[in-house]
Amino acid sequence: MSLIRLNIKGISYSQTQNGAYALILSEENGIRKLPIVIGAFEAQSIAIALEKEIMPPRPLTHDLFKTFAERFGIVIKQVIIHKLLDGVFYSSIISEREGIEEIIDARTSDAIALALRFNAPIFTYKTILDKAGIQTEPNPIEIKPSKKEEIIIDELFSEQESTSQTKEDFSKHTLKNLKKMLEEAVLNEEYEKAASIRDEISKRQ
Repeated sequence: MSLIRLNIKGISYSQTQNGAYALILSEENGIRKLPIVIGAFEAQSIAIALEKEIMPPRPLTHDLFKTFAERFGIVIKQVIIHKLLDGVFYSSIISEREGIEEIIDARTSDAIALALRFNAPIFTYKTILDKAGIQTEPNPIEIKPSKKEEIIIDELFSEQESTSQTKEDFSKHTLKNLKKMLEEAVLNEEYEKAASIRDEISKRQ
């Protein structure tokens, strides 16, 4: 079956499920997006891997796994989202040690968090993207996502006016205070807040 490479488009909080986040993967050289609902911890771990400037004071589980794997010469080569059953995505981690390749079953959120840390590509099969992918441009073929997916897509691909209203406004703080707040947010493991503060700092530099 044909494999299609996916890139991470973004992460957004899902208001349809308490404590759930929507991870959006985009088709490389295509217009379809693949929405996946993940938990808060996994969303935090993926966000930290994407935000290179934020370093947690203690290693998260996925960071620990990477260190452990590297000590024993294990490398993650790629991640494949290979099955979709009852709305749940199933993934495999393709790893290698001393020239021997192993396939490990994993939750998709964990697999992606590790793929980011190993700079490993993420793939899915064309059949899965055909079934669950969401068109982001008008298409003569009508694709109807589930109601849950519609809510997620509306939230992610709108101008995110609703989320911007709920976020704390850091524009009134001085640069000195922002840097102090960033340090405190990282120490308290409030990584979503830390990312927002860092964005405000970046605007001024």
